Amino acid sequence: MENNKKKFMLRAIELSLISVNEQGGPFGCVIVKNDNIIAEGSNQVTRNNDPTAHAEIVTIRNACKNLNTFDLKGTEMFTSCEPCPMCLSAIYWAHIDKIYYGNTRVDAAKIGFDDNFIYDELVLDINKRKIPLEQINQKEAIVAFNNWDLKLDKIKY
Repeated sequence: MENNKKKFMLRAIELSLISVNEQGGPFGCVIVKNDNIIAEGSNQVTRNNDPTAHAEIVTIRNACKNLNTFDLKGTEMFTSCEPCPMCLSAIYWAHIDKIYYGNTRVDAAKIGFDDNFIYDELVLDINKRKIPLEQINQKEAIVAFNNWDLKLDKIKY
């Protein structure tokens, strides 16, 4: 597997280089299961006008589609850069076993991809965040949660 780790990371890096040449951001990613690449992706934020289309998110979506599951337990991710907070959250939700990365978030910040403001926001009290949050219609909203809680045939994730 040690040799393959390098091969998988080099593929993620290759995807990041291709993305730069195709008007995407400089990020690439692969997901591996049983020593085989099961999904690939690169940054498509500007190509698709989708701020969530980071390489890791695109690759998670592709892996879930390819495996027909939302649970990627038993997989590993090779990504050209340390995942941002959004991607890291998605990786946790997908249950990916391990992450290998090339560049650090400090490297990314040096070229204009600075996520520190998000890390800083997450530790703030909800009332002190840059984007205001206001709770409304909680009484109506809680009905769906109560229905879910009582549902016997729910699929947990």
